[in-house]
Amino acid sequence: MIRRLALLLGLSTLGAPAALAADYQLDPSHSRVAFKVRHMMVSWVNGSFGTVEGTVSWDPAKPEATRVEATIGAASIDTAEPKRDEHLRSPDFFDVARFPELRFVSKRVENATPNAFDLVGDLSMHGVTREVTLHVSEITPEIRDPWGNFRVGGTASAVLDRQDFGLNWNKQMDQGGAVVGDEVKISIDVELVRPAK
Repeated sequence: MIRRLALLLGLSTLGAPAALAADYQLDPSHSRVAFKVRHMMVSWVNGSFGTVEGTVSWDPAKPEATRVEATIGAASIDTAEPKRDEHLRSPDFFDVARFPELRFVSKRVENATPNAFDLVGDLSMHGVTREVTLHVSEITPEIRDPWGNFRVGGTASAVLDRQDFGLNWNKQMDQGGAVVGDEVKISIDVELVRPAK
């Protein structure tokens, strides 16, 4: 019985990719960088960036060795309202003519577990660079896609204060409070791909 179980386990792993350290490219068509921010203290405005690219070095046996570099096109911001998006691209907010990219470069990993960790790095946005922490989770096992490439996925989240990056525009309401909240919640879903060798 034990020999039979061992044989079945061995057969089930035939053709499965080994979990090894590897360098991946972010798949932009299956990844999303989203955000939400309070509007007039009563609702959330949701948006995302349509242009994102990056590289990830990932070893499931050594999550502490993870390295990430990612770039986002500031002009690709989309909140499903053209006039609002135009305002967000203006000098009042992202000023995309002067600062066309957001860039994240990781520095270290903290609180690592087999399926989650905190990724600390420098985020450059609107001409300002600050250290931020991305809470990474839901890391999937690597799989082989129908075209022979290897893929892995994961999610990340963070909370930023937009004023830390010089995004200060606002209007005060007569009854108190502001039109735009300072706290911005970030939600990231990524699919990473590496070609089969």
